[in-house]
Amino acid sequence: MARAFAPGKCILFGEHAVVYGQPAVAVSINAGVEICVKRSDSWVLEGMPFEPSRHPHISHILDDIFQYSGVPLEIDVKSGLFSAAGLGSSAALSNAMGAALHELTNPGEKLDLISLARMGHSAEANAQKGRASPTDTATSALGGCIVVSGNRVKGAEHVFDAKLETPDGSRTWSISRAVIPEIDDVWLVLGFTGIGSPTGKMVAGVSKLLKEDPQKMVEIEAIGAITNAGLKALSEGHMEGVGEAMDACHERLRNIGVSCPELESLITAAKGHSLGAKLTGAGGGGCMVSLTREPKRVAECIEIAGGRPLISKFSSGGARILKQEN
Repeated sequence: MARAFAPGKCILFGEHAVVYGQPAVAVSINAGVEICVKRSDSWVLEGMPFEPSRHPHISHILDDIFQYSGVPLEIDVKSGLFSAAGLGSSAALSNAMGAALHELTNPGEKLDLISLARMGHSAEANAQKGRASPTDTATSALGGCIVVSGNRVKGAEHVFDAKLETPDGSRTWSISRAVIPEIDDVWLVLGFTGIGSPTGKMVAGVSKLLKEDPQKMVEIEAIGAITNAGLKALSEGHMEGVGEAMDACHERLRNIGVSCPELESLITAAKGHSLGAKLTGAGGGGCMVSLTREPKRVAECIEIAGGRPLISKFSSGGARILKQEN
């Protein structure tokens, strides 16, 4: 038997603009996906017969990455993430599955987190018909504070490069780790609207907007500048500055039409006790995030406003093998 965990992620600033070569900064969160795999007499997923076509991420890891040909497996999945909420649940699932299968087939061998991130990205691309950013999978695998950009970013520690052949041509990304001091006096509070975040639809909507009104590209460029300013504040441990960058980023995201009334309601509710608050991910639903020194108070405000809160410490660890329970 083997058990592994991979965290979800939250984007602090840079969503949507990252599609156009600007940097995005994401952090891992406490909540994530845990997977347990053990040898069995038949293929089972969460107590039901495993149907590969319904689970493309898991199937890709098994068949295309590991080319697993051993005995059937019983796979159990536990998720602490809101589904389709922009928290990287599918990336965490792919990474946890890859880590668990690595441990099962190579017991005791060290887990290579960069290889795991590439593995997860491949699974995401396979499931999304060739279109997938490495942001979610890299942040979930590596943990901490991750910067993804079309080019290498000054002030960040380069980790690896990713490349993907997409239906729209070849795409490349630079994945770096933000160099930040220890931060233990602020938390992230996520607020789920209860509405799924339609990533493909929102990205297509922004693309359509920019084609119809090219002057809106100034908003994308502004998000890039805000992201660089936020990254500088992070590197200095200046969390008030990080919060200001989050607020500024949300204003620009609102200007390109990716917010919604439900997100605005939760952001407004959290504002009074936050250093900064914004939507996180594709928008159109999904989650908002608050950076705060009063996590319980913010969680209460989100709940009163009709959202579902999730509290996380700022920048948690990455994917890992879990010790066997006695």
